[in-house]
Amino acid sequence: MTQRGRATRPTGPAGRPRRSDGPRGGDRAGAPRGGDLAARRARLREVIEPVITQAGYDLEDLSVSRAGRRHVVRVIVDADGGINLDGVADVSRAVSAALDAAEESGGDIVAGEYQLEVSSPGVDRPLTLPRHWRRNVGRLVKVTVRAGAALPEQRDGQPTGDRQVTGRVIEADDERVVLETDSGRAEHTYAELGPGRVQVEFSRLDEVADDEFGDDTDDTDDDEDDVEDEER
Repeated sequence: MTQRGRATRPTGPAGRPRRSDGPRGGDRAGAPRGGDLAARRARLREVIEPVITQAGYDLEDLSVSRAGRRHVVRVIVDADGGINLDGVADVSRAVSAALDAAEESGGDIVAGEYQLEVSSPGVDRPLTLPRHWRRNVGRLVKVTVRAGAALPEQRDGQPTGDRQVTGRVIEADDERVVLETDSGRAEHTYAELGPGRVQVEFSRLDEVADDEFGDDTDDTDDDEDDVEDEER
C-alpha cells in the first residue's frame, strides 16, 4: 500500500527564519503587504514545477496563503504508483533548496517568513485529469455524467441531462475512461465527465478481516460476533 504523508520544511534560506521587515517585494515601504497571492503562486510554480518534474513526479496542486505574518506554501505531488514518505521528504528538500536559490539570486518569491508543506494527495482529491483516473483503476468512484452522454441503460442511445453515477474504473487512458456500474459498462470521454470522487469501500475492509481470521463456526465465536454487532 502506498504510504501517504507530508513533509514540512523550515522557513527561509538554509532553514533560517527570514525577517518579514526586510527589503523584499511586498515588505518594502509603501508596497502592499504580502503582495498578490495569485501572482506569488505563479512565480512559485515557475520555480517549483521544474524541480518536481525532474524528480519524476507531477505537481498536482500548489497554493499559497497567509497565516498571520507569514505565508504557507502547500505543494501536492503524485506519480504513477503513488509517492511514499521518503519520496515526499526528497521532494521537500529539493523544493526548499530551489526556493532558497531563487531568493538568494534576487527573486522576490515569497516575501517574509514562510512555511513549506509538501504532501501526497488524499482520497478526497477530485479526479480531473486523465492521469488521475489512470492512477485509480480498480477503485469505486462517483462522478457526474454530463448532458449529452448516453448511459448503459439507454438502449436507444438517447441522451439525458446531468446524472450522478457510481461505478468502478475498469480502464483509463488519455482519451476516455470505462466505468462498470450496476447497469453495465460505459465508456466516456473526459469531456463528458465532471470531477470524479473516490469512494471509500468499508465492505472490502470487512472482507480482508474475515480472510485473516478465518470462518470459525463454534458457539464462542458466534457469541463474540453478536457482541461485535451490538457495539457497531
